[in-house]
Amino acid sequence: MAMHQSILSYRGSRYFWWALLLCVGAILAYAIDNPTMPPNGGTWLGYTLGTISTLLILLLMWFGIRKRRYRSRVGTVVGWLSAHVYLGLALIVLATLHTGFQFGWNIHTLAYALMMLVIVSGIYGVYCYSHFPTLMTDNSGESAPDSLLRQIQDIDRQALTLASEISDETHERVLKSIRRTRLGGGVLKILFGKKKNPDLQGLVQEARVEQQRMKSRDVDSTMAFMASRIANEREDSSEMLRQLTDLLLGQKERLLEQLRRDMQLKAYLDLWLYIHVPMSFALLAALTAHIVSVFFYW
Repeated sequence: MAMHQSILSYRGSRYFWWALLLCVGAILAYAIDNPTMPPNGGTWLGYTLGTISTLLILLLMWFGIRKRRYRSRVGTVVGWLSAHVYLGLALIVLATLHTGFQFGWNIHTLAYALMMLVIVSGIYGVYCYSHFPTLMTDNSGESAPDSLLRQIQDIDRQALTLASEISDETHERVLKSIRRTRLGGGVLKILFGKKKNPDLQGLVQEARVEQQRMKSRDVDSTMAFMASRIANEREDSSEMLRQLTDLLLGQKERLLEQLRRDMQLKAYLDLWLYIHVPMSFALLAALTAHIVSVFFYW
């Protein structure tokens, strides 16, 4: 949230006042203008607002280059981002007045529509970067993703050691569940992929059933795994199964859920960029076609 506040209040909200001044000036000019034709992008005011809007779009797209130039002294990244937010919002007013509210099925309206979509996606991006870091902190606490991975690996080692003491079959099942645990992948897989490991869930379920059978001594119970001979061979089998269940279902599943949630939140940020950046270049292409058509074919 601190980053969010620093962006919006950077140097006394300097760029908010700049954007507000642009919007008020454009609205006043539009109100007092009295063209001989209906307001549109072809009047002197339309050309003026269109030129300012074009320069703003190019300036805002330059931010993508500036933030990767770590040694650049042309302003700070926070300052550029603050300008990116406020001047991007100002485009809503400037570009709309540039059109004179004249829309149709043409390249000009396409450029305007793409601009609005880029702005909307940018608003969503501000929301993501102001809220998701807090959600990620609440989810993982003080544990970084690397720390969560190490904890999961420690649990896997403990589970394998415990399973080998119960039976070879139990060890194989636990080993298989560990190998089939999947984390990461593409953005869509992280967002919508399966969250549960079927081998792990099946193993834990069968362990629970076996625990219940040991407690009740129900000789009619049927087992697909951890047969009753385990209980007969080792008196402490029930306790070891309880520990194994706690490791796999309690501790490991909780850590996996935290790690997957952390990756999911990061994937939402990546998904936003996958939409915002390509759409910005689509806007640039449509804007170029718009300008060329106006000056050469209009």
